[in-house]
Amino acid sequence: MHLLMASPTLTDERRRTLHRRIKLIVAGTIGYNLIEAVIAISAGTIASSVALIGFGLDSTIEVLSAAAVAWQFTRRDPERWEKPTLRVIAVAFFALAAYVSTTSVLTLLTQARPEHSTVGIVLTALSVVIMPLLSYAERRAGREVGSATAVADSKQTLICAYLSAAVLAGLVLNSLFGWWWADAVAGLVIVVFAIREGVEAWQGDTCGMSVGMILEDEHAGEDHCHGGGAAPSSGS
Repeated sequence: MHLLMASPTLTDERRRTLHRRIKLIVAGTIGYNLIEAVIAISAGTIASSVALIGFGLDSTIEVLSAAAVAWQFTRRDPERWEKPTLRVIAVAFFALAAYVSTTSVLTLLTQARPEHSTVGIVLTALSVVIMPLLSYAERRAGREVGSATAVADSKQTLICAYLSAAVLAGLVLNSLFGWWWADAVAGLVIVVFAIREGVEAWQGDTCGMSVGMILEDEHAGEDHCHGGGAAPSSGS
């Protein structure tokens, strides 16, 4: 991996544009996830679907992560707030992993069989399309401006897209074939990715750090990314 740095040709005007873009993307993510949470939890309660209820609660975790980035980019000097914001995102990853693993195991142990939910299928299908687009847009802007937190939050959004696909598959397979266990098994796979991303965010990743973080902890960042000797390189 390479050190995350802002483009050397980035002008102040372009930086302000990217900051505004990230704030708009994050605001859209928060709004969508709030609506998604209400619909998913309601539909999950009606259908007695642990997966849908978990999906709705996961949306609230995504709101926490996005809100942390939104708060950071309202600061006069966002780069100074990279490390604490990354810690919040890491906690969001760990909370997601804890909840999904717990609900998946309980579903398998109790053999909970959800009812068919048309609303749940439509909602998760929309998320499979919308979430990757939001993730891509935020990651692209974050990399250009050199923001580790924006990139980390985009990963959180992408993991939520994976979870949407897993829940969608589970709902469809349950409706068509009665495979009640499908979404629980898929959820456990998502847990592995969530834990990995959480650890990287907590450590300031290992090459996912911005210039502001490196200046704050130069030696730690250099040793971690380059073994203490190699010169940092730009790009991703």
